[in-house]
Amino acid sequence: SLTTSPGAFDPRADLAYGAYQRGYYLTAFDLALRRARDGDPAAQTLIAELYDKGLGIGKDPKEAAAWYGLAAEKDYPEAQFAYALKLLQGKVVARDDAKARRLLLAAAKAGHPTAMFNLAQLIVAEEPGVAGFREALPWYKGAAEAGVSDAQYAMSQIYAEGVGVPVDLREARKWLEKAARSGFDTAQVELGIWLANGKGGPQDENAAFGWMSRAARAGNVIAQNRAAKMLALGIGTKSDEVEAGKWHMLASRAGLGDPWLDQFVSRMDVEQRELAQQRAERWPSG
Repeated sequence: SLTTSPGAFDPRADLAYGAYQRGYYLTAFDLALRRARDGDPAAQTLIAELYDKGLGIGKDPKEAAAWYGLAAEKDYPEAQFAYALKLLQGKVVARDDAKARRLLLAAAKAGHPTAMFNLAQLIVAEEPGVAGFREALPWYKGAAEAGVSDAQYAMSQIYAEGVGVPVDLREARKWLEKAARSGFDTAQVELGIWLANGKGGPQDENAAFGWMSRAARAGNVIAQNRAAKMLALGIGTKSDEVEAGKWHMLASRAGLGDPWLDQFVSRMDVEQRELAQQRAERWPSG
């Protein structure tokens, strides 16, 4: 899937950008508009962002697209990226995949990390075989090295499955850990499983539980289920029936049932089961 960026504007937007950063959106708009009308692409991109998100002014996607388009014509990477997404979505401007790809490529070559990732995704979508992944790999890697968590996770999958490259579980685990540290909860769950099983490196059940519980606290339902089992069995942590029951109840409410954990909870003392229920009801504060 495509990923958007929070909007990293060039300091050339000057006082307007400073006002934007402080949350003075109407002031930012007034200051940027003067420069935007004079053709400053950074100011034009800032105007577009304000229209796109409705910050300080009324939300106007068409006006946003128009300003993004003007700045993109001046080879401004952030605008090229944003306008490319508009072209791919085809909602406020006519869909044009070819032009979107050209703009993404230009922004990616200029070093825009999220454009690199989205370009890689577009390449793979157009050519899902090995050749597509080989063409996309440099862009995935560039985005991953720049800290894009989705790209880091993609790199882990590429090396784990050997898509266009030889299988390398150690390399896969390295990228998986980077994605997990970036806060990508799916990567945290997967890393927890890899650590518990010793896949791609040394086994570390304590670290496995740490990542699993972190993802569980973030609301990942699979992590809540896995954390419940680890707490029930004392894997990577001290056994805690009440906490295990709490996480199982939360996962079950979200639609992820587990017959083994159902039986585990049914065998708990009444007081422990009630306490687990109370914690689940109070969660996330409990």
